[in-house]
Amino acid sequence: MGLEALKPLLDSGLINEDVSREINEAWDSKLNEAKEQVRAELREEFAQRYEHDKSVMVEALDKMVTEGLSAEIQQLAEEKAKLAEDRVKFQSKMKESAQKFNGFLVQKLAEEITELRKDRKTHAESIQKLEGFVVEALAKEIMEFSQDKKDLVATKVRIMREAREQLESLKARFVTESANKMSKAVSQHLKAELNQLQEDIKVARENNFGRRIFEAYAAEFGATHLNEKQEVKKLYALLAQKDQKLAEAVKLTEKAKVVVESKERELRMIKESNTRAELMQELLAPLNKEKSDIMRNLLESVQTTRLKSAFEKYLPAVLEDRSAKAPKVIAESVSAVTGDKTVPAQPVAEEDRSNVIDLKRLAGL
Repeated sequence: MGLEALKPLLDSGLINEDVSREINEAWDSKLNEAKEQVRAELREEFAQRYEHDKSVMVEALDKMVTEGLSAEIQQLAEEKAKLAEDRVKFQSKMKESAQKFNGFLVQKLAEEITELRKDRKTHAESIQKLEGFVVEALAKEIMEFSQDKKDLVATKVRIMREAREQLESLKARFVTESANKMSKAVSQHLKAELNQLQEDIKVARENNFGRRIFEAYAAEFGATHLNEKQEVKKLYALLAQKDQKLAEAVKLTEKAKVVVESKERELRMIKESNTRAELMQELLAPLNKEKSDIMRNLLESVQTTRLKSAFEKYLPAVLEDRSAKAPKVIAESVSAVTGDKTVPAQPVAEEDRSNVIDLKRLAGL
């Protein structure tokens, strides 16, 4: 505003440019100083206001925080006291509940253990009964199977004996009937053959006489008229003889090979037959003639390598067999006098007992 007042003076030309410039510079410097002074005063004033406002705000905030914290601390103390009281009540209640639950749990566990023991006892009794039943049934089945096996062997021996007797009777009847029929058939056939033979002899004599006449005529005719290619015919004859001899040699070789193979096969069969005969003789030596024949018939279809096992299988049945032709034996009862001594009882069905023990062991019982 002061510069605007001096502006007419500067524009009037009374003041030169240097002075005007210096006046402007002095004015600007003064103006800047005034601005700086005003700024410093404003800063100081604003700083004082800031410090005052700051102190006021800090006091107010402190007061507010103190009041809020005191209220919160008081509320927290009250809640803490309530929490401690609730904790004491909860612990007392939990202790009562734990005691009740412990009593209930002990009671239920005792009942469950008692029931479990009863079930275990019942299960053990059931297993024992089942074991006894299974062992008894298996023992009975084993005894029945053993008896059936013995009966089968005895039946086979009896059937072989009856078949042998029937075969011998059929063989005798067949021999008688076939001898009669064969004698009749042979006599009739021989009579017809003899008649035919006589006719054939007569025809052969006539043919022989004619052939001799033809051969004599052919020899004479060939010697007189057909003697041109005699050398060629001789060569052809020699070749034919060589071929014939070669064919005969080949046939003889094949026959020799066949004979060697047949001889080797016969040797093997003879060797096997001798081995079987020696083994059969060794096995049948202790038996009498009748039982030996029965055993021989039973072992006839058995392989040589299985003769011993089959002999041991059939031997009890053959020895125990009682046919209708066997003589009756009077059994004599014998009792042993032992005085006051007690005779130990013989074990009954020891084999069945051992079978039962083996079955138990295999079953894991």
